[in-house]
Amino acid sequence: MKILLTLILLTLIIFPVYAQEQSEQQIALTDKGTLQVGLSTIPAQPLPEEQTKLKIDFINKNTKTVQEHIDYSITVAKDNTQIFGIPLTHTAIGSVTIPYEFQESGEYRISVDVQGILFQPIPTETASFAITVGKTQPKNGCLIATAAFGSDLAPQVQFLREYRDNTIMSTSAGSSFINAFNAVYYTFSPTVADIERDNPILQQFVRDGITPLLGILQIVKLSSVGDNATSVLTSGIMASSLIGATYLWPVGLATRSIREASRSRIKIVVTIISASLVLTLISVAIENIQFMMVSTSVLVLSFIGVGAIFSSWIIWKIMEKIRITFL
Repeated sequence: MKILLTLILLTLIIFPVYAQEQSEQQIALTDKGTLQVGLSTIPAQPLPEEQTKLKIDFINKNTKTVQEHIDYSITVAKDNTQIFGIPLTHTAIGSVTIPYEFQESGEYRISVDVQGILFQPIPTETASFAITVGKTQPKNGCLIATAAFGSDLAPQVQFLREYRDNTIMSTSAGSSFINAFNAVYYTFSPTVADIERDNPILQQFVRDGITPLLGILQIVKLSSVGDNATSVLTSGIMASSLIGATYLWPVGLATRSIREASRSRIKIVVTIISASLVLTLISVAIENIQFMMVSTSVLVLSFIGVGAIFSSWIIWKIMEKIRITFL
Protein backbone atom coordinates (compact mmCIF):
# COMPACT_ATOMS: atom_id res chain seq x y z
CA MET A 1 0.00 0.00 0.00
CA LYS A 2 2.86 2.39 0.81
CA ILE A 3 4.47 1.71 -2.56
CA LEU A 4 1.17 2.32 -4.36
CA LEU A 5 0.63 5.64 -2.57
CA THR A 6 4.19 6.68 -3.41
CA LEU A 7 3.61 5.86 -7.08
CA ILE A 8 0.39 7.88 -7.12
CA LEU A 9 2.02 10.95 -5.57
CA LEU A 10 5.05 10.78 -7.85
CA THR A 11 2.85 10.30 -10.88
CA LEU A 12 1.07 13.53 -10.03
CA ILE A 13 4.45 15.26 -10.03
CA ILE A 14 5.75 13.64 -13.21
CA PHE A 15 2.60 14.03 -15.33
CA PRO A 16 1.58 17.67 -14.77
CA VAL A 17 2.21 18.51 -18.43
CA TYR A 18 -0.59 16.17 -19.46
CA ALA A 19 -3.29 18.03 -17.63
CA GLN A 20 -5.69 20.45 -19.20
CA GLU A 21 -8.10 22.53 -17.14
CA GLN A 22 -11.77 21.71 -17.57
CA SER A 23 -14.62 23.98 -16.56
CA GLU A 24 -17.23 23.05 -14.01
CA GLN A 25 -20.00 21.12 -15.74
CA GLN A 26 -23.26 22.93 -16.41
CA ILE A 27 -26.25 20.58 -16.21
CA ALA A 28 -29.59 21.42 -17.81
CA LEU A 29 -32.83 19.46 -18.13
CA THR A 30 -34.23 19.20 -21.66
CA ASP A 31 -37.29 21.35 -22.30
CA LYS A 32 -39.64 18.34 -22.11
CA GLY A 33 -37.93 16.93 -19.02
CA THR A 34 -36.86 13.50 -20.29
CA LEU A 35 -33.08 13.81 -19.99
CA GLN A 36 -30.36 15.90 -18.42
CA VAL A 37 -27.48 17.24 -20.49
CA GLY A 38 -24.10 18.29 -19.08
CA LEU A 39 -21.72 20.74 -20.77
CA SER A 40 -18.15 21.64 -19.86
CA THR A 41 -15.32 23.25 -21.82
CA ILE A 42 -11.63 22.51 -22.16
CA PRO A 43 -9.96 24.86 -21.34
CA ALA A 44 -12.14 26.22 -18.55
CA GLN A 45 -11.97 29.71 -20.03
CA PRO A 46 -12.32 29.55 -23.84
CA LEU A 47 -10.35 32.13 -25.80
CA PRO A 48 -10.89 33.33 -29.37
CA GLU A 49 -8.75 31.74 -32.10
CA GLU A 50 -7.74 28.91 -29.79
CA GLN A 51 -9.23 25.42 -29.93
CA THR A 52 -11.93 24.73 -27.36
CA LYS A 53 -13.29 21.26 -26.66
CA LEU A 54 -17.02 21.12 -25.88
CA LYS A 55 -17.58 18.07 -23.68
CA ILE A 56 -21.21 16.97 -23.61
CA ASP A 57 -22.66 14.22 -21.41
CA PHE A 58 -26.19 12.86 -21.70
CA ILE A 59 -27.39 11.95 -18.21
CA ASN A 60 -30.25 9.75 -17.07
CA LYS A 61 -32.17 12.04 -14.70
CA ASN A 62 -33.20 9.15 -12.44
CA THR A 63 -29.94 7.23 -12.06
CA LYS A 64 -27.63 10.27 -12.58
CA THR A 65 -25.41 8.10 -14.80
CA VAL A 66 -24.42 8.64 -18.42
CA GLN A 67 -27.23 7.58 -20.75
CA GLU A 68 -25.98 5.45 -23.62
CA HIS A 69 -27.21 5.45 -27.25
CA ILE A 70 -28.38 8.98 -27.89
CA ASP A 71 -29.35 10.58 -31.23
CA TYR A 72 -28.48 14.26 -31.05
CA SER A 73 -27.58 17.41 -32.95
CA ILE A 74 -25.77 20.57 -31.78
CA THR A 75 -25.83 24.22 -32.78
CA VAL A 76 -23.58 27.07 -31.68
CA ALA A 77 -25.02 30.56 -32.08
CA LYS A 78 -23.88 34.14 -31.44
CA ASP A 79 -26.34 37.05 -31.45
CA ASN A 80 -29.10 34.64 -32.55
CA THR A 81 -27.09 33.65 -35.64
CA GLN A 82 -25.92 30.06 -36.02
CA ILE A 83 -22.17 29.87 -36.63
CA PHE A 84 -21.55 26.16 -36.21
CA GLY A 85 -23.52 22.96 -36.11
CA ILE A 86 -23.34 19.18 -35.84
CA PRO A 87 -26.07 17.39 -37.83
CA LEU A 88 -28.09 14.53 -36.38
CA THR A 89 -25.70 11.81 -35.24
CA HIS A 90 -25.43 9.01 -32.69
CA THR A 91 -23.28 8.40 -29.64
CA ALA A 92 -23.11 4.88 -28.25
CA ILE A 93 -21.36 5.85 -25.02
CA GLY A 94 -23.50 8.88 -24.19
CA SER A 95 -20.60 11.34 -24.11
CA VAL A 96 -19.04 13.37 -26.90
CA THR A 97 -16.17 15.86 -27.16
CA ILE A 98 -16.37 18.36 -30.01
CA PRO A 99 -13.43 20.62 -30.95
CA TYR A 100 -14.27 24.14 -32.09
CA GLU A 101 -12.37 27.39 -32.51
CA PHE A 102 -14.32 30.49 -31.57
CA GLN A 103 -13.33 33.45 -33.73
CA GLU A 104 -14.56 36.31 -31.53
CA SER A 105 -15.00 37.16 -27.88
CA GLY A 106 -18.53 37.35 -26.56
CA GLU A 107 -21.54 35.38 -25.42
CA TYR A 108 -22.45 32.15 -27.21
CA ARG A 109 -25.48 29.87 -27.00
CA ILE A 110 -24.95 26.11 -27.22
CA SER A 111 -28.12 24.16 -28.03
CA VAL A 112 -28.23 20.36 -27.80
CA ASP A 113 -31.19 18.65 -29.45
CA VAL A 114 -32.02 15.06 -28.42
CA GLN A 115 -34.04 13.09 -30.96
CA GLY A 116 -33.56 9.48 -29.87
CA ILE A 117 -32.74 7.37 -26.80
CA LEU A 118 -31.71 3.71 -26.91
CA PHE A 119 -32.47 3.50 -30.65
CA GLN A 120 -36.02 4.81 -30.09
CA PRO A 121 -36.89 8.13 -31.78
CA ILE A 122 -38.51 10.77 -29.57
CA PRO A 123 -39.93 14.24 -30.27
CA THR A 124 -37.06 16.71 -30.26
CA GLU A 125 -36.04 17.92 -26.80
CA THR A 126 -33.56 20.76 -26.32
CA ALA A 127 -31.10 21.77 -23.61
CA SER A 128 -29.45 25.19 -23.94
CA PHE A 129 -26.30 26.63 -22.39
CA ALA A 130 -24.57 30.01 -22.37
CA ILE A 131 -20.79 30.31 -22.40
CA THR A 132 -18.52 33.33 -22.47
CA VAL A 133 -15.46 33.45 -24.69
CA GLY A 134 -12.55 35.71 -23.86
CA LYS A 135 -14.32 38.34 -21.74
CA THR A 136 -14.21 36.97 -18.22
CA GLN A 137 -11.21 36.10 -16.11
CA PRO A 138 -8.08 36.17 -18.29
CA LYS A 139 -5.88 33.14 -18.59
CA ASN A 140 -3.57 33.80 -15.63
CA GLY A 141 -3.19 30.24 -14.32
CA CYS A 142 -0.47 28.26 -16.09
CA LEU A 143 0.37 24.62 -16.09
CA ILE A 144 3.45 23.74 -14.08
CA ALA A 145 5.43 23.13 -17.28
CA THR A 146 4.36 26.51 -18.70
CA ALA A 147 5.48 28.26 -15.51
CA ALA A 148 8.80 26.41 -15.67
CA PHE A 149 9.60 27.42 -19.26
CA GLY A 150 8.15 30.92 -18.92
CA SER A 151 5.59 30.78 -21.73
CA ASP A 152 2.99 28.47 -23.23
CA LEU A 153 4.67 29.23 -26.58
CA ALA A 154 7.95 27.61 -25.50
CA PRO A 155 8.81 24.71 -27.87
CA GLN A 156 8.90 22.23 -24.98
CA VAL A 157 5.41 23.19 -23.79
CA GLN A 158 4.02 23.16 -27.34
CA PHE A 159 5.40 19.66 -27.90
CA LEU A 160 3.91 18.39 -24.65
CA ARG A 161 0.55 19.98 -25.44
CA GLU A 162 0.56 18.52 -28.96
CA TYR A 163 1.40 15.06 -27.63
CA ARG A 164 -1.41 15.26 -25.09
CA ASP A 165 -4.06 16.62 -27.47
CA ASN A 166 -3.19 14.70 -30.66
CA THR A 167 -1.94 11.41 -29.22
CA ILE A 168 -3.25 10.72 -25.73
CA MET A 169 -6.66 12.34 -26.23
CA SER A 170 -7.19 10.89 -29.70
CA THR A 171 -8.96 7.86 -28.18
CA SER A 172 -11.67 7.46 -25.55
CA ALA A 173 -9.30 5.57 -23.23
CA GLY A 174 -6.71 8.35 -23.40
CA SER A 175 -9.32 11.04 -22.84
CA SER A 176 -10.67 9.12 -19.86
CA PHE A 177 -7.22 8.97 -18.29
CA ILE A 178 -6.74 12.72 -18.80
CA ASN A 179 -10.12 13.46 -17.21
CA ALA A 180 -9.30 11.28 -14.20
CA PHE A 181 -5.93 12.95 -13.84
CA ASN A 182 -7.37 16.46 -14.17
CA ALA A 183 -9.76 15.80 -11.30
CA VAL A 184 -6.77 15.50 -8.96
CA TYR A 185 -4.18 17.70 -10.62
CA TYR A 186 -6.17 20.91 -10.69
CA THR A 187 -6.77 20.81 -6.96
CA PHE A 188 -3.19 21.99 -6.38
CA SER A 189 -1.52 22.99 -9.68
CA PRO A 190 -2.49 26.71 -9.74
CA THR A 191 -0.86 27.23 -6.34
CA VAL A 192 2.28 25.34 -7.34
CA ALA A 193 2.55 27.27 -10.62
CA ASP A 194 2.22 30.62 -8.80
CA ILE A 195 5.00 29.67 -6.38
CA GLU A 196 7.14 28.41 -9.24
CA ARG A 197 6.91 31.65 -11.25
CA ASP A 198 8.38 33.56 -8.30
CA ASN A 199 11.17 31.05 -7.65
CA PRO A 200 13.87 30.75 -10.35
CA ILE A 201 15.53 27.83 -8.55
CA LEU A 202 12.27 25.86 -8.54
CA GLN A 203 11.73 26.76 -12.21
CA GLN A 204 15.15 25.37 -13.10
CA PHE A 205 14.49 22.25 -11.03
CA VAL A 206 11.22 21.58 -12.88
CA ARG A 207 12.85 22.26 -16.26
CA ASP A 208 15.59 19.74 -15.47
CA GLY A 209 12.98 17.25 -14.28
CA ILE A 210 10.87 17.59 -17.43
CA THR A 211 13.81 17.21 -19.85
CA PRO A 212 14.00 13.38 -19.56
CA LEU A 213 10.23 13.25 -20.09
CA LEU A 214 10.62 15.15 -23.36
CA GLY A 215 13.13 12.56 -24.54
CA ILE A 216 10.87 9.67 -23.51
CA LEU A 217 7.89 11.07 -25.38
CA GLN A 218 10.02 11.73 -28.47
CA ILE A 219 11.13 8.09 -28.45
CA VAL A 220 7.58 6.84 -27.97
CA LYS A 221 6.25 9.12 -30.69
CA LEU A 222 8.87 7.97 -33.19
CA SER A 223 8.28 4.30 -32.38
CA SER A 224 4.47 4.42 -32.56
CA VAL A 225 2.59 3.53 -35.73
CA GLY A 226 -0.80 5.09 -36.42
CA ASP A 227 -3.22 6.78 -34.03
CA ASN A 228 -5.74 4.01 -33.41
CA ALA A 229 -6.69 2.76 -29.95
CA THR A 230 -4.17 -0.11 -30.00
CA SER A 231 -1.30 2.16 -30.99
CA VAL A 232 -2.17 4.75 -28.33
CA LEU A 233 -2.50 2.04 -25.68
CA THR A 234 0.88 0.57 -26.65
CA SER A 235 2.47 4.01 -26.60
CA GLY A 236 1.00 4.67 -23.17
CA ILE A 237 2.40 1.44 -21.80
CA MET A 238 5.84 2.19 -23.25
CA ALA A 239 5.84 5.77 -21.97
CA SER A 240 4.68 4.73 -18.49
CA SER A 241 7.37 2.05 -18.23
CA LEU A 242 10.14 4.41 -19.35
CA ILE A 243 8.92 7.13 -16.98
CA GLY A 244 9.02 4.69 -14.07
CA ALA A 245 12.47 3.47 -15.08
CA THR A 246 13.82 7.01 -15.43
CA TYR A 247 12.32 8.75 -12.43
CA LEU A 248 11.59 6.09 -9.83
CA TRP A 249 14.54 3.69 -9.94
CA PRO A 250 15.96 5.14 -6.68
CA VAL A 251 12.73 4.15 -4.92
CA GLY A 252 13.08 0.58 -6.17
CA LEU A 253 16.77 0.46 -5.33
CA ALA A 254 16.00 1.48 -1.75
CA THR A 255 13.38 -1.26 -1.40
CA ARG A 256 14.79 -4.58 -0.27
CA SER A 257 11.89 -6.66 -1.59
CA ILE A 258 12.46 -5.28 -5.08
CA ARG A 259 16.19 -5.94 -4.96
CA GLU A 260 15.59 -9.55 -3.98
CA ALA A 261 12.96 -10.02 -6.74
CA SER A 262 11.74 -13.40 -5.54
CA ARG A 263 9.55 -15.49 -7.83
CA SER A 264 6.49 -14.98 -5.64
CA ARG A 265 6.84 -11.22 -5.87
CA ILE A 266 7.36 -11.43 -9.62
CA LYS A 267 4.14 -13.42 -9.90
CA ILE A 268 2.30 -10.73 -7.95
CA VAL A 269 3.60 -8.03 -10.28
CA VAL A 270 2.65 -10.05 -13.37
CA THR A 271 -0.82 -10.63 -11.94
CA ILE A 272 -1.37 -6.92 -11.26
CA ILE A 273 -0.17 -5.96 -14.74
CA SER A 274 -2.32 -8.60 -16.42
CA ALA A 275 -5.39 -7.62 -14.44
CA SER A 276 -4.99 -3.89 -15.16
CA LEU A 277 -4.51 -4.58 -18.88
CA VAL A 278 -7.56 -6.86 -19.04
CA LEU A 279 -9.71 -4.32 -17.17
CA THR A 280 -8.61 -1.57 -19.56
CA LEU A 281 -9.45 -3.66 -22.62
CA ILE A 282 -12.86 -4.54 -21.16
CA SER A 283 -13.62 -0.90 -20.36
CA VAL A 284 -12.71 0.13 -23.91
CA ALA A 285 -14.81 -2.69 -25.38
CA ILE A 286 -17.94 -1.74 -23.42
CA GLU A 287 -17.24 2.00 -23.82
CA ASN A 288 -17.94 2.84 -20.19
CA ILE A 289 -16.33 6.21 -19.42
CA GLN A 290 -16.17 5.85 -15.63
CA PHE A 291 -14.74 2.34 -15.93
CA MET A 292 -12.11 3.61 -18.40
CA MET A 293 -11.08 6.42 -16.05
CA VAL A 294 -10.32 3.91 -13.30
CA SER A 295 -8.79 1.16 -15.45
CA THR A 296 -6.49 3.44 -17.46
CA SER A 297 -5.23 5.12 -14.29
CA VAL A 298 -4.47 1.73 -12.72
CA LEU A 299 -2.76 0.61 -15.94
CA VAL A 300 -0.51 3.68 -16.03
CA LEU A 301 0.45 3.32 -12.37
CA SER A 302 1.12 -0.40 -12.84
CA PHE A 303 3.54 0.09 -15.72
CA ILE A 304 5.27 2.98 -13.97
CA GLY A 305 5.85 0.55 -11.12
CA VAL A 306 7.12 -2.15 -13.50
CA GLY A 307 9.57 0.28 -15.09
CA ALA A 308 10.88 1.33 -11.68
CA ILE A 309 11.19 -2.27 -10.45
CA PHE A 310 12.94 -3.56 -13.58
CA SER A 311 15.42 -0.67 -13.84
CA SER A 312 16.31 -0.76 -10.14
CA TRP A 313 16.77 -4.54 -10.29
CA ILE A 314 19.18 -4.19 -13.23
CA ILE A 315 21.13 -1.42 -11.46
CA TRP A 316 21.34 -3.56 -8.31
CA LYS A 317 22.70 -6.53 -10.27
CA ILE A 318 25.31 -4.32 -11.95
CA MET A 319 26.35 -2.91 -8.58
CA GLU A 320 26.72 -6.43 -7.18
CA LYS A 321 28.95 -7.48 -10.10
CA ILE A 322 31.11 -4.40 -9.71
CA ARG A 323 31.44 -5.02 -5.97
CA ILE A 324 32.42 -8.67 -6.52
CA THR A 325 34.94 -7.65 -9.18
CA PHE A 326 36.77 -5.24 -6.87
CA LEU A 327 36.71 -7.45 -3.78
